[in-house]
Amino acid sequence: MNLRNIAIIAHVDHGKTTLVDQLFRQSGTFRDNQRVEERAMDSNDLEKERGITILAKPTSIEWEGVRINIVDTPGHADFGGEVERILSMVDGVILLVDAAEGAMPQTKFVTGKALALGLRPIVVVNKVDRSDARIQEVLDEVFDLFVALEANDEQLDFPVLYASGRNGYASEDMDRREGTLTPLFQKIVDHVPPPSLDQDAPFSFLVTLLDRDNFLGRILTGRVQSGVVKLNQPIHALDNQGNVIETGRASKLMSFRGLERVPVEEARAGDIISLAGLTVATVANTIADTSVSTPIQAQPIDPPTLSMRFAVNDSPMAGREGTKVTSRMIRDRLMREAETNVAIKVTEAADRDSFEVAGRGELQLGVLIETMRREGFELGISRPRVLFGEDENGKKTEPYETVIIDVDEEHSGTVVEKMNLRKAEMTDMRPSTGGKTRITFSAPSRGMIGYHGEFLSDTRGTGIMNRLFEKYGPHKGNIEGRKNGVLISNGAGEAQGYALGPLEDRGILFVGHGEALYEGMIIGENAKTDDLEVNPMKAKQLTNFRASGGKDDAIRLTPPKKMTLEQAIAYIDDDEMVEVTPKSIRLRKRHLDPHERKRASRAKEAA
Repeated sequence: MNLRNIAIIAHVDHGKTTLVDQLFRQSGTFRDNQRVEERAMDSNDLEKERGITILAKPTSIEWEGVRINIVDTPGHADFGGEVERILSMVDGVILLVDAAEGAMPQTKFVTGKALALGLRPIVVVNKVDRSDARIQEVLDEVFDLFVALEANDEQLDFPVLYASGRNGYASEDMDRREGTLTPLFQKIVDHVPPPSLDQDAPFSFLVTLLDRDNFLGRILTGRVQSGVVKLNQPIHALDNQGNVIETGRASKLMSFRGLERVPVEEARAGDIISLAGLTVATVANTIADTSVSTPIQAQPIDPPTLSMRFAVNDSPMAGREGTKVTSRMIRDRLMREAETNVAIKVTEAADRDSFEVAGRGELQLGVLIETMRREGFELGISRPRVLFGEDENGKKTEPYETVIIDVDEEHSGTVVEKMNLRKAEMTDMRPSTGGKTRITFSAPSRGMIGYHGEFLSDTRGTGIMNRLFEKYGPHKGNIEGRKNGVLISNGAGEAQGYALGPLEDRGILFVGHGEALYEGMIIGENAKTDDLEVNPMKAKQLTNFRASGGKDDAIRLTPPKKMTLEQAIAYIDDDEMVEVTPKSIRLRKRHLDPHERKRASRAKEAA
């Protein structure tokens, strides 16, 4: 059968997953009367809620006798560990750009990887029916981007289609606003080469994705690089150096048909398949016929830049809401995550009750924590810290990010000032669409932790920020953290409206009347710079005397400020933690006892 393997590259929200849905429908993968969820590719709950793609998923459609394997890639740089490996499975890429927003930084990240591998892109300008579309300018931006990424002449001579994924049409004519996706199918078949791999050599296969199945165990997904593999054939796994890790049999072979995995008897060079039967082999290992001793070269994976401490929840409320609370359960879950997600590294602390989890960014680690709390885990999470490095002269280095901000003219001064405080350097400033200004910074990752919430309030929710790992550069010295102190509960009990009323003058409250509190829990932000211990549980003394004036004043409280998981993680300081349970997110001091807190702060000052 004729075969094409392609990946779709697009920025978050540029309509990639919607376009793939339409490809399914128009190729007949879905029956007309079949009920299909919107955005079928984003099948994970968190993907649906956040509207982003987190996991790369291969799918397959058939069009006029040609099988087209499509791999949906995550658009977010935090999930870049997925992207690099996926591109080694395909022979062409579709670069999807929004007709108004144009090429965005995350697109740059994945496109750069694709061009470096020599893949020739097809550019699809999506959402051409938008009222603020600027199609020609966006095309010029894409061309400039390719030049900046050192594309060769062949890659610069890219075909262009103008499409609306939602309305299901694509055309080579910029002004056309109807039709079907046939021009896109035709372009894929004409422009993307079929896999040119050796069918007669012994079987070999590079693992690019890994997941688990309760019945089949480890499922390894990738593209067959050479030869043919048959069911129950003896195979072995090689690491990067060519050492044999394990031997076994291909006990199950599966190919993709639409969104389903379908069992097959054999697979040939060029096919994207999933294989079960091995227990140790992992991503970037080569699975091959037992006669093969040379591994396939795998893309190196970018290093983690950020780490957090995941600890057993030791607060007085531990175990009330979650079912998975022991360090053994947390350890098993994190090890399972590190096994399938190669961008995450887990190390166990000496005390055995906490784990250092390193990843590519706040979003990636936030998604992991959110997934775990939904599975019933309780955790104590520390403030994220960046992973420092050393240059060849032994000087300290730290990760930098390219930060691209689209902001209304009137807020640009505030944003530049705040970014300067975070030791960011402005590298570019130009007008953007819709009266916005696009400002580009090179900023140390350390300064960007926790800035997103502040950025949204500074720009009244209208600003758009995109971040991308840039490099390891010289250490920027001290960066100011949170300016305000916190209000700390001095005992355990229930928060009382009578006590919370007067505390509103002291700062912003995070808890409301009737909430359960414990000693050392953070109940609000202090208006001043120091921490303040308060009693939020003091109830009104009931006496048999009437209040003068004949009536008691009713207490009217401002609704408390409730933080999302990401906001809470970004808010806390080094001596604080976030207590995460399936039902609650609470802020607390690491040391709940005030005397221990004093001892710890003295020790820190002495150090």
